[in-house]
Amino acid sequence: MKIDEVRRLTPDQLTDQLLSLKKEQFNLRFQAATGQLEKSHRVEVVRRDIARIKTTLRGQPPAAQAPMSAKKKPVDSKKKPVSAAKKSASPKKKKT
Repeated sequence: MKIDEVRRLTPDQLTDQLLSLKKEQFNLRFQAATGQLEKSHRVEVVRRDIARIKTTLRGQPPAAQAPMSAKKKPVDSKKKPVSAAKKSASPKKKKT
């Protein structure tokens, strides 16, 4: 299945196609395990078709669509956060 064919399908059709490819992949794995697989290249073709459909369903990544203000600020690698467990585990000073 070519990418142009995948892009022409609706999301419902893509979901149905994905389900049928997953079933085929399952059957091919069993055939390979039992030694009955005749067309070994079909495993790779099905795997790539599944990836094409998943990529098309996912669309663009959310980071590309989000405005600059909605993006997370970079984490300062110099400052290390102290967890609550480490704070409570510190030794207590005795009063004299």
